[in-house]
Amino acid sequence: MTIDQLQLPNVLAEKLNYERNRRNKNNSAEFQGLIGSEGYTAEDNEIVKDAVIALLMGKNVLLKGPTGSGKTKLAEYLSSLFQQPLHSINCSVDLDAEALLGHKTISYEKGHSEIEFIPGPVTKAAAFGHFLYIDEINVSKPETLPILNGILDYRRTVTNPFTGDIIKAAEGFNVIAAINEGYIGTVPLNEALKNRFVVIEVPYIQGKALFEMLLSQSQQKDRRILKQFVQFSSDLVQQTKTGQLSEDAASIRALLDAADLSAYMPPKRAIQRAVADKLEDEREKTLIHNIADTLFM
Repeated sequence: MTIDQLQLPNVLAEKLNYERNRRNKNNSAEFQGLIGSEGYTAEDNEIVKDAVIALLMGKNVLLKGPTGSGKTKLAEYLSSLFQQPLHSINCSVDLDAEALLGHKTISYEKGHSEIEFIPGPVTKAAAFGHFLYIDEINVSKPETLPILNGILDYRRTVTNPFTGDIIKAAEGFNVIAAINEGYIGTVPLNEALKNRFVVIEVPYIQGKALFEMLLSQSQQKDRRILKQFVQFSSDLVQQTKTGQLSEDAASIRALLDAADLSAYMPPKRAIQRAVADKLEDEREKTLIHNIADTLFM
């Protein structure tokens, strides 16, 4: 999708083009590799458009959807559209302030030792006015993320507890976060934190959009087989809606893996390796095999 295809209001389209040109001139080689790539396909173009509008207005964006629906791909695509480096945090129960802001270490130079602060992803993104991506934000312990409240709201500042410095976010800094609600190990997102985001639902892509994505990104180029994978995905999604399958089983990421493998092995075996064998529930595995049997003879 090009900027023109987004059909942004003129004032925002001009702002996006200006920001892209400015960053193309100013991005150093150090951060060039952090700019995301294209590759996200949306069945509804308004998903991308609304995210772009929110970011252009200085809002933080929370991408909400099932695992494997393409939230990380969307974040990378937004980075590409803005030509904005994307610093990433992968949340876990072990996430702490050091993982967010940075840590102190001892460095040695000319025989002398000194304490040096190594900035973390929040500190780097804020200092240079880059995007910050927080993946699976609701996996972290509830007491960890409130440290970011100040940098997520109008203040755009956070106090570094390790140095005492006040970190002020440079122009262009915004946060894109992703959330999978209802999964084991997740906790409800603190309302004060959630209120600092614009929420955008990211559903599984299906139908023509999914076919085009598989055709462009998969190593499998047989259109007939790809259409069967699209139908396979549709059947999996329907089963997740009725509670017969977990959302993990309908992951578009896993579907793409299966399509890739099918270029060099029978599709049903590719589905077993990329989809079924990732699951623990034998009933779910059997259901996936049954669905595959009806489509791939």
